[in-house]
Amino acid sequence: MTKPKTEEELAIMRENALLVSKTLAEVGRHIAPGITTKELDFIAEKYIREAGAEPGFLGYGGFPFTLCISLNDTVVHGFPSDYKLQEGDIVSVDCGTKYREFNGDSAYTFAVGKIGDEDARLLEATKASLYLGIEQAVSGNRTGDIGFAVQSYVESLGFSVVREMVGHAIGRNLHESPEVPNYGRRGRGVKLHEGMVICIEPMVNAGGREVYLDENGWAVRTADGKKSAHFELMVAIRKGAPEILSTFEFIETN
Repeated sequence: MTKPKTEEELAIMRENALLVSKTLAEVGRHIAPGITTKELDFIAEKYIREAGAEPGFLGYGGFPFTLCISLNDTVVHGFPSDYKLQEGDIVSVDCGTKYREFNGDSAYTFAVGKIGDEDARLLEATKASLYLGIEQAVSGNRTGDIGFAVQSYVESLGFSVVREMVGHAIGRNLHESPEVPNYGRRGRGVKLHEGMVICIEPMVNAGGREVYLDENGWAVRTADGKKSAHFELMVAIRKGAPEILSTFEFIETN
């Protein structure tokens, strides 16, 4: 189980959270029809290294890129490639940083040009469910309170929550325990304590919740071929109200 972070450790994690947030915004500035997802990966790696940090995903568990770039029916862990983004795509960009022995991790699903109304509704619902989950991330609550908030909102709109992939605590290691599922029951799961830092990351499918692992051994795709969205923020557990460490502000004010 992850140990609560000291205030000094939290200060370093805030720096990671700020960098990962700004990296996603830098990638977002270049997202448009015609750019390849490999080019986006290069932009992110250059930005992170110029800031004096290292890509947190590159080489992690053998992952060969800086970014997970997951297109349309890919839920998470997609590989950057020579694929050129097309008008109407949705693309999840998941980014990690490593700085002063601690990690940052955040994700955002971007619209490429103009997208369909149903796709826009999927993105809005997934992001809204993230903030509903974050509201429950306070000392004394449990992981099931977060999962219930995400699941009940998403399913009320006719979407589904992926069960196989979950959020997680974070610190010196990219993935620490406890896991933070996007489904669950109130009052169940691991108790949250002040100073813990967790990543809440709803992965929401337009169709059914079933997924499968791509033949490359990394990418997770929807079984029915319908689109999926993914948003992730780092949150420090506090008493009374959560402290959101990473932010979408730089993306959405670009």
